[in-house]
Amino acid sequence: MRFISAEEIDKFVSPRDLVEALRKGFSEGCEAPLRSHFNMERSNEDDATFLIMPAWQKDGAAGVKVAAVVPGNSARNLPAVSGTYILLDAVTGQPSAVIDGTKLTTRRTAAASALAADYLARKDACEMVMVGSGAMAPNLINAHASVRPIKKVTIWNRNGDKARALAAETATLGFEAVGTDDLETACKSADLISCATLSTEPLVRGEWLREGTHVDLVGAFKPTMRETDDALMQKCRIYVDSFEGAAAEGGDVVQPLNAGSISKSDILGDLFGLTRGEVKGRQTDAECTVFKSVGHSLEDFVAAVAVVDAVGKAGK
Repeated sequence: MRFISAEEIDKFVSPRDLVEALRKGFSEGCEAPLRSHFNMERSNEDDATFLIMPAWQKDGAAGVKVAAVVPGNSARNLPAVSGTYILLDAVTGQPSAVIDGTKLTTRRTAAASALAADYLARKDACEMVMVGSGAMAPNLINAHASVRPIKKVTIWNRNGDKARALAAETATLGFEAVGTDDLETACKSADLISCATLSTEPLVRGEWLREGTHVDLVGAFKPTMRETDDALMQKCRIYVDSFEGAAAEGGDVVQPLNAGSISKSDILGDLFGLTRGEVKGRQTDAECTVFKSVGHSLEDFVAAVAVVDAVGKAGK
């Protein structure tokens, strides 16, 4: 059995590699039941969430991710999301690989966002705003830059020092990167806004969007969480990673649905439809679009197979 570390994932699998693996995966599909998640009560901090996400191919391999989301980890300088992925042999069902699930999750989540942006963001999108500066942020920046000519990145976080620290790190990769305390001004000039927070209140507002902006919503994976207001969802053409997941779990979709601000018919498509050509993405340079993801077992499974293949080809 092979053990694959976070360092090996980053060394042998590029952001674009995972985008293309997910494009093929969503187009072909696999068996992936809606994930099971359980609330883990905490006495002195926000509750944690325990996740189990299985997936498999007919007559093929299978896998499962076991993960935990612990909001309080930010105070411990640890990732909010951690986990392990176990890949099972296609013939025997025996474990064939154990993969660092924390790194796999951040990389596949970012790749899914970039895949959506490849259908929904303007082709010339070059100015990005990153809302949040946790473990997801650098992965999202690199993934989006693999599908669009991102040159400038403005980073906002409630803790301004953390935003500026990530901006300094991002600048070493060749981007023009700055930290900001003024999210509104940053959003008003952005081509692409990516949010990766655990916020329970809107951070980005519809009135801030200029024509042609694409909004990528990665955080807020519970119905009680949200990163945008109803006005933004009304202003944008809405897409999701999967209909069943986003409509049941993503607060940015669930809350405006419950309020009557949007209807299910306003959700125009998901990654299955986009990759299969069944759904149209961006139609004009002027329209605003939004992509809401809550995570899908297919993403972990496809990414795990891609990682194992890449590491194997490298002779490791």
